[in-house]
Amino acid sequence: MVHGRTPDQYRTSLRAIYDRVEALNLPPGRIAAVSIPTWSFVPAAADFGGPDRVGRMTEVFNEVAREEATARQFEWIDITETSTSGIGSRGWIAADRLHPGDTQYAAWAEVIWEKVRETWG
Repeated sequence: MVHGRTPDQYRTSLRAIYDRVEALNLPPGRIAAVSIPTWSFVPAAADFGGPDRVGRMTEVFNEVAREEATARQFEWIDITETSTSGIGSRGWIAADRLHPGDTQYAAWAEVIWEKVRETWG
């Protein structure tokens, strides 16, 4: 998104990545895909068209990712809600004003781990 790629270009790239993951021949049902976090609220979103544009594009790209993951029977893990749950709290956004901070990464890890534990025991 930040490089100006279209959703179709993203789909093509994602398919290539997913093809390589499938080539690992992991047991069926043991692959998960994680959504793009919501980042329209970060200060640097202004540099990429503003919060509204970033929010819309994140939704579009996540829909592409979800479609591709579920078509391959990958477990879809949506961290959208989690990525906004700590807005304003210390450590939520990194010093570069764009990337997640350690606190946000930890929140994602909890959601991902819970889904993995629930799905695969």
